[in-house]
Amino acid sequence: MTGIQREGKTNVLEDLLKQNKDWAHRQIERDPHYFERLVEQQAPDYLWIGCADSRVPANVITDLPPGEVFVHRNIANLVHHSDINCQSVLQFAVDVLKVRHIIVCGHYGCGGIRAAMERSPHGLVDHWLQPIRDIASRHRDELEAITDDDKRFDRLCELSVESQCARVLQSPIVRDALERGQDLHVHGWAYRLTDGHINCIADDKKRDDK
Repeated sequence: MTGIQREGKTNVLEDLLKQNKDWAHRQIERDPHYFERLVEQQAPDYLWIGCADSRVPANVITDLPPGEVFVHRNIANLVHHSDINCQSVLQFAVDVLKVRHIIVCGHYGCGGIRAAMERSPHGLVDHWLQPIRDIASRHRDELEAITDDDKRFDRLCELSVESQCARVLQSPIVRDALERGQDLHVHGWAYRLTDGHINCIADDKKRDDK
């Protein structure tokens, strides 16, 4: 017998299912109308394009409740123009949800950044991470001047965030929205695992205010 649970054996995810029931019960105890509000049409102001790293959950680190952030995550928070998944999320967020802010959030200590710069092969993910190697090549002099490995990788993380923001702005979806006057801004952030703080790398709204 195949599947999640084999006959005669305990479901190894039983603890998660129990935790789910306990969580739902606590939510209703605290707020009897919590789930009633949640099933209403979502209307988030934010699209979050972040890393798939399990330590960087968008709602948690921004302290926002469910329904407030529309989320797309992948390895190393990359924006490939050929990635139908990412582009579909982008189009839905901009054209349907009418988000006002698109946030590209990387994080210091990103495994994807390190993997992109390692000489040993990693399989299919090497193709996915190629844009990071291209960014490193364009900024070779700056990066080679940083002698500390961790600091060099962190700087590459920031450079990648800037590049992904540029890719978002290059998307026809975003260009069309801006041309028709839609209130839309693109921001680049980097999250620090060691203290939980977010560093603003690129912010078009901030530039507009100057």
